Amino acid sequence: MDVFPPLPLESWRDTKETLHRFLQIVGKIRLEGSPRRNHWWNVPFHLTGRGITTRPMGPIHGGDAFCIDFDFVAHRLVVRTLSGREASFPLAERSVADFYRDTLTALVALDIDAAPQHPYPYDLPDARRAFAEDREHRSYDQAAVSRYWQILSQVNLLLEQYAAGFSGKTSPVHHFWHTFDIAVTRFSEREITPPAEADPVTREAYSREVISAGFWFGDDTVPAPAFYSYTAPEPPGLPDRPLHPEAARWSEARGSHIALLMYDDARAATDPWSTTLRFLDSAYRAGSELTHWDRRRECPGGITDPQLRGDPA
Repeated sequence: MDVFPPLPLESWRDTKETLHRFLQIVGKIRLEGSPRRNHWWNVPFHLTGRGITTRPMGPIHGGDAFCIDFDFVAHRLVVRTLSGREASFPLAERSVADFYRDTLTALVALDIDAAPQHPYPYDLPDARRAFAEDREHRSYDQAAVSRYWQILSQVNLLLEQYAAGFSGKTSPVHHFWHTFDIAVTRFSEREITPPAEADPVTREAYSREVISAGFWFGDDTVPAPAFYSYTAPEPPGLPDRPLHPEAARWSEARGSHIALLMYDDARAATDPWSTTLRFLDSAYRAGSELTHWDRRRECPGGITDPQLRGDPA
């Protein structure tokens, strides 16, 4: 299998839009069933050997602790409890309304009292339509979903390697269900006062200065898969800093700038893996130098001990 196999957005747009809403339904259950952590780290999905998982959560209202997994090998949603009980159903041939109903039915069958507090899509065009009423989105191309999971898994490993080079506060590598991207974020610990008009989600996510790196599968704004990095808040002069490789560029987005390396450009490189890591490092360097981050937090190869690194005495 290619390190980064192809997956043009238009080849699976309908399936992606359906799957995105499936993930939001389960993600909102995760939001209800887990203790809140800084910067919403409790909410995203994590990769498994067969798909993605909420990780264990609960118990809620005295019920059993439980976990919800998307199994993208068998193409099933699986709910398991700490006591060993299980309920599952196929992901294919279901509208969003069907998926919402079947997910809640599986929870009830396992005596789990959990449901999304706001059962509507988040930041999507149909945000005013309840999940239970969405019979429009019902595409599920198993081959495309398998490819999505394979790419997600490869990018997860690449971001883990990138994350190893920084010993300061760093988020887990996690898959966000609201934006359908996978990311890892480095923090400087410098406190930031968000704009008064910022929504609660944004205020918590960006209460500290950050440099974030990740990958998305394409959307209406950038209609193709891409690796990205951004610094928030953005320092003056950021889009003037060099990026590597030459195919990488700065792109304006919502009044600020984001570094982009299109997925197909990375795939076309002689060494896609090293090329992408070089891109992420160049974007990090651009932001960290302008904001004067502590270079002592950098630890190439994940090694922090000076003797093991071979630093001169």
